[in-house]
Amino acid sequence: MTIPALAARIVRHRVWMALAAGAAAVLGFAPTGWYPLAVLCPVLLFLLWEGVSPRRAAGLGFAWGAGLFLAGTWWIYTAVHVFGKAPVWLAVFLMLALVAIMAAYYALLGWAVARFAPPPLTRWLVVLPAAWTLMEWLRGWLFSGFPWLQAGYAHIDSPLAGYAPLGGIYLVTLASSLTAGAVIALIRGTTRDQVIAAVVTVAIWAGGAALSARAWTTPAGEDIPVAIVQSAVPQGFKWQDDHRDEILELHRRMTRQALGTRLIVWPEAALPVLAHEVGPWLAGLWEEAQRHGSDLMLGLLRYDDANGRYYNGLLALSGDEADWYYKRRLVPFGEFFPVPKAVRSWMRLMSLTYVDMSPGADDQLPLHAAGQEIGATICYEDAYGSEQLAVLRTATLLVNVTNNAWFGDSAAPHQQLQMARFRALEGGRYLVRATSNGVTAIIAPDGRITARAAQFVPELLRGTVRPYSGLTPYAHTGNWPVLVLCALALSAAFAIRRMRRAGARGKGRGSRA
Repeated sequence: MTIPALAARIVRHRVWMALAAGAAAVLGFAPTGWYPLAVLCPVLLFLLWEGVSPRRAAGLGFAWGAGLFLAGTWWIYTAVHVFGKAPVWLAVFLMLALVAIMAAYYALLGWAVARFAPPPLTRWLVVLPAAWTLMEWLRGWLFSGFPWLQAGYAHIDSPLAGYAPLGGIYLVTLASSLTAGAVIALIRGTTRDQVIAAVVTVAIWAGGAALSARAWTTPAGEDIPVAIVQSAVPQGFKWQDDHRDEILELHRRMTRQALGTRLIVWPEAALPVLAHEVGPWLAGLWEEAQRHGSDLMLGLLRYDDANGRYYNGLLALSGDEADWYYKRRLVPFGEFFPVPKAVRSWMRLMSLTYVDMSPGADDQLPLHAAGQEIGATICYEDAYGSEQLAVLRTATLLVNVTNNAWFGDSAAPHQQLQMARFRALEGGRYLVRATSNGVTAIIAPDGRITARAAQFVPELLRGTVRPYSGLTPYAHTGNWPVLVLCALALSAAFAIRRMRRAGARGKGRGSRA
């Protein structure tokens, strides 16, 4: 075989290597949790980017991102087709469209790094970590964002999780990608580069371990008994009329078993009805709870007569007070449909959901229950760390309710639990997580799971939480310090590159003179 033919074969294999490395990176996340892969799989991508053209780097980045999201979010097909009853072609199209959009971010990163080609050590320890972090932040909010499978999330059980209260998920991502860059320097660098990389790696991981032992918030009261109703109603027959009364009775029975517990929480959209359709039924349950000293937080869908809108809500019933929180971040093609009227008419004819939910206001106050101010989120709102920052100034507890029945027996519920653990850690608060069929859990301020229900079975999960006050550094500042740091690092790296090139051109002109 000639050398050009061998080189061409290696280049072709690079694409498959990138695809495989991206897919393998999913094993770094829950439920497997092999967090070293969140470092090693990007290392392989960084190595594949070495010495290739911008176009080739973009292709390799796309392949890596496609592998990550094909392996990590195939459950979208389950949600859209198996439970959403959409046609197979539509489910496949939506899944692959998301994969392509997410992979495009990694393609753009590869193109930019290869195009501007900073010096090796600067590339490995400055440009790649900073650019990777900014890229993941960008895909987490642009066009409503999809922050799933960000590298930092794989480190919830690693020493790097200690950085979360300090700078949030993106500081953990920066630490992870900086470690990956240091590994490249250890493999490819000079002796001097290797010494610097080793020092950087030790400092990052030792710093994370030290920070993990630090408590940033303080208890603000006694333990509060809580009970979480996991009804495990299969999504396939939840909305069938002949199961309506059975589901209502199941929730009433499980709630009655928990009466006397200070706080009882239901999952998202627990009942197959709108709240006003079971007003008297809810009033009776509320009266029973009051007599036993229990407060209720109930995930319910609501139709508002005043404005003719539908909301995905969380109703807090405490004493004589009733208050609502409405979900702010809605799921595209799940709760609202950015499609033309003609497509919406087709959806109606196909018996698909075609009515949009309405988002809640951005400035909603914490809910009051169990004598506490509670920061609420619904469904995948717990994937957005900055969403809870405003309520942390007064909230002493966090509650997330979700309906994971859409995803079947997939990795999605475990991935979302992993993100919820980061929200507790970033906020320094207990987080009560109520899900329809798992993973229902109580999460401590340090991200540990203190109680957890089995999946796919009705279970009343009991435990205790403690209110906390005070703010972590991340709660004070949000994501901006990390993002500004990354932007400054990139600016400095490219300024140095420009000066070096200008100096080289000057020397060239001097020698010719």
